[in-house]
Amino acid sequence: MEFRQLEYFIAVCEELHFTRAAEKIGISQPALSQQIRALEDELNIPLFDRIGKKIAITEAGSILLEQSHVVLRSLKNVNEFIGELHNLQRGTLIVGVLPSDLDYRISKMLIDFYHEFPKIKLRIVSSVEIVEQVLANEVDIGIGIMPQPDERLVRIPLCLEEYVLAVSENHALAGRHSIDIDELRYVETVMPPKGMIGRELVDDFCREYGFELTTIMETTSPTSIINLIRANIGASVLPLPLIQSINEPDLRCIHISKNAPSRNIGVIYRSDRFLGQAAKAFIRKVTDHFSPE
Repeated sequence: MEFRQLEYFIAVCEELHFTRAAEKIGISQPALSQQIRALEDELNIPLFDRIGKKIAITEAGSILLEQSHVVLRSLKNVNEFIGELHNLQRGTLIVGVLPSDLDYRISKMLIDFYHEFPKIKLRIVSSVEIVEQVLANEVDIGIGIMPQPDERLVRIPLCLEEYVLAVSENHALAGRHSIDIDELRYVETVMPPKGMIGRELVDDFCREYGFELTTIMETTSPTSIINLIRANIGASVLPLPLIQSINEPDLRCIHISKNAPSRNIGVIYRSDRFLGQAAKAFIRKVTDHFSPE
C-alpha cells in the first residue's frame, strides 16, 4: 500500500465518481480505477459498491478512509518536523478568523507577522464555522469564540469580551451610559442572521430574560451592520472591543447593566497537529494582540 494510493482513494471518496476524481488529481480514469482495484486486491475486500455509474463507500472503505486521513496527517507532521530541523521557514499557514474580527481587529498583527516571516504564505479564512474547519483540517489555526472542552482540540484563551448596545450619535438612546437588559426588548436592532454564532450568543442571553430582540434587518456583513448603525437604521448588540477598534466618532457604546452578555475568544488547533515555528510565532502575536495594554 502506497501513500499515493491512499490519496487517490480519498479523492474517489470525496467525489464518489471515478472520472471527476481522476480529473481532480490529474491522472486518467483507467489509471485511477487500476490503483483502486490494486488496493481492494491487497486488502481482499471491496472498498466501493458499484451500482451502474454510481458508487458508494462500503463499510471497509469507511474504515480505510478514516485511517487514511490519520496516516497522511502523520506523514505531513513528519515532513514538517524534518523541515524544522533544516530551519526552512517556508510553507503555508491557514488561519480561520471570525468575519468581524478579520474586518476590523487584526490587520496590524498580520502586517507584523509578514515582516517577521515574509516567506510564509499566510492565508486568512473568514468563517463562522471555525471549530468545524479546524477539526476537518481545513484551517491550521482558528481564532474565535472558545468551544466546549474537546480532547481533539487545544484551546488557548485570549480574552473575555463584554457585549454592548452600539448606536448612532443620533439615536434616541445615544445619551445613555447604560441600559437595563429588559429595555433591550423595545430597541429595534440590525443583527447577523439567526444561526450565526454571535447572534445565537445574544439571542440565548435575551431568552434567559424572557424576550427576543426586535430585529428589523439582518446581514452577514459586519461592515454593513456598522454602516446601518451609523445611518441610524437601528442599534446592534456587539462586542465592546470590536466597536472600540472601529474608532468611529459617530458611534456610541451603551453598557448593558446587570449581567451583560459576553464572549470568550481563544485560539484553537487540533491536538494532533504539529506546530512549526511560524505557527507558534503567529499564536504568540495573536496572544499579544488580544492582551490588555
